[in-house]
Amino acid sequence: MSPTTLPAGLEHGSVTFLGAGPGDPGLLTLRAVQALANADVLIAEPEVLDVVRAHARQGVTVLDTESGPDTPQLTVVDGTSTTAGAPASRDAAHIVMEAARSGRRVVRAVTGDPGLDTHAAEEMLACAAAGVPFEVVPGIAAAVGVPAYAGVPLRDAQGADVRFVDAATASERLWTEVGASDGTVVVSSTLDSVGAAASELVAAGRKPDTPLTVTVAGTTTRQRTWCATLGTIAQTLKQAKVLPSPEGGRPVIAVVGEHSAAAQRDQLSWFESKPLFGWKVLVPRTKEQAASLSDQLRSYGAVPHEVPTIAVEPPRTPQQMERAVKGLVTGRYEWIAFTSVNAVKAVREKFEEYGLDARAFAGIKVAAVGEQTAKALVAFGVKPDLVPSGEQSAAGLLEDWPPYDPVFDPIDRVFLPRADIATETLVAGLIELGWEVDDVTAYRTVRASPPPAETREAIKGGGFDAVLFTSSSTVRNLVGIAGKPHNVTVIACIGPATAKTAEEHGLRVDVMAPEPSVHKLAEALADFGLRRRAAAVEAGGPVTRPSERRPGSRRRRTTT
Repeated sequence: MSPTTLPAGLEHGSVTFLGAGPGDPGLLTLRAVQALANADVLIAEPEVLDVVRAHARQGVTVLDTESGPDTPQLTVVDGTSTTAGAPASRDAAHIVMEAARSGRRVVRAVTGDPGLDTHAAEEMLACAAAGVPFEVVPGIAAAVGVPAYAGVPLRDAQGADVRFVDAATASERLWTEVGASDGTVVVSSTLDSVGAAASELVAAGRKPDTPLTVTVAGTTTRQRTWCATLGTIAQTLKQAKVLPSPEGGRPVIAVVGEHSAAAQRDQLSWFESKPLFGWKVLVPRTKEQAASLSDQLRSYGAVPHEVPTIAVEPPRTPQQMERAVKGLVTGRYEWIAFTSVNAVKAVREKFEEYGLDARAFAGIKVAAVGEQTAKALVAFGVKPDLVPSGEQSAAGLLEDWPPYDPVFDPIDRVFLPRADIATETLVAGLIELGWEVDDVTAYRTVRASPPPAETREAIKGGGFDAVLFTSSSTVRNLVGIAGKPHNVTVIACIGPATAKTAEEHGLRVDVMAPEPSVHKLAEALADFGLRRRAAAVEAGGPVTRPSERRPGSRRRRTTT
C-alpha cells in the first residue's frame, strides 16, 4: 500500500505530515504531489501555502495556520473562498486532529522537512495519542537545500563533521560544543541575530577569520548571499545596507567553515549566477499563451509577470463561421489551417456548441503555424499533418505547403479560421499555390482592460527589469492600457517590425531575437543578461538588476 493512500474509516481520517521544502516549488517530491492530490483538507504554514495549494484538487478545504506569539491562529478558505476565524485556544495539533474527523484525509504541510525544520513531532504524538493514523512525507530541509542553492557544499571527499544549530533555542553547552569543533556548522537564524550567533561561536573558540556565508530567501529568486567571516559578518550586513532593517526578523541559513569561503563559492554559485536571476520580466500575453515562455524565463532565474494586452471576443457576425464548421462535416474542405491557439479555441468552442468533437476532422488535413498551436490541437485530440519545419509563421507555413494537384487532391478548398486583424500573407500564398480559400473571421481581438494600478505603476516607474514584445500590437496595446515602460527597463523585441513600432513609441530597443520565435527572444534576453553580469563582475562592481538603476531605488549589493 502506498504511504499516500492510508485508509480513511468512517470514524476517523488520516494525516500526512508533508515537507514542502525551503521555498522553490520545484523541490516538492513526487510523493508530496501525490498526497496533495488526494487530500480532502490542506493545513499549511503561510510560507508554503502557495507552493502546495497548486497541487491540491479543486474544492479542497484549506486551513492557513498563522503562528502567533502564543498559539496558532487559523484562517479557513473553502471552495467559495470565504474566510472565518478560529478561537486562539485551538493549537495546531487540535486543528489537525479535528480536521481528520469524519473520515477525511488531511495533509499538514510545513516549511522544509517535518523532522528537522519544525516541531511537527508534537502534532504527530497528539495524533498517536488520539488514535489518528498518520504518515510522514519527508521534504528537503532548509538547512540542506539553502546551502546547495547558495553554492556551499557541506561536505567534501575528505568528509567533515556537520552540525545543525537553531540559534533561537541553542544552549550555552551546544555553542561550546560546536565552537570547539572544526567541522561545518549550519546555523538557522534571522538577519538581525546572525551577528550574535557568530559572536557566540567566536566566544566558544572558533577563530574570527573562519569563513561564513549568510543566505536569505534561499531557493527562491529573492535569494541573496553574503560572504564574510565570523568576525566581519555584522559589518558586512551593515555596509550592504541590509541592517538595520524592519525586515531583520527574516530567517536565514548561515554556513560556517572552510566550504563557505568566497573563492570556492565564486565557482559553485550556480543559482544566483543565472543570467536573469531575480529579474522581473513583463510578458504581455495571457497565462495560456505565455506558459512555455514563462517556464523558459524561470529557467534563467527570472520572475515572469504575465499581462494580457488583447482580449478575444466572438465575431460580430457568426454566420460565416457556422457555415464553415458545417462545411467541415459535409466534406467541403481538403485542409484546415490554424494560425494561432485562439483559432483552435474558437473552432473547438463552435464544435462543442454543435455537439461535435475531434472526430469531425476525419479525412481532413490539418496545418498548424507553430509548436504552440500544434500543442493546442493535440490537446483537442487532433495531430496536425503539417507544421513548418523552419520559421514558425505564415511565411514558414507556405514554404512547406504543397501546391494543389487535381490528381491527388479531390477537393481544392482550404478553411482558414483566423483573427479579424490577420494579414493577407497566407491567403495570397495559398491562392498562388492553386488553392481556394475560405477566409473566415473566427474571433475578434480587442484591447484588453488595463492591468491593476500596482502593475501600471511598476511599468511606468521602472519596477520591471525587462519587457518582452512579441508583436507590434503588443507594443501599441501595452502602451495604450498601461503606459510607456521606464527608460531603465530593458526592451526586447521579437523582430525588426516590432522593434520599429517600439522605437516609434519612444522606446529604446536593447535586445532583438535572431529569428521570429518567442523562445529565441527569451534566449536573446538571457544572453544580454549574461553579458551584463559578466561586465559588472569584470569591472569589480556589484551585480545589479536594471530596475535598481532607477532614481530612488535602493541599490543592493549582490555577491557573485
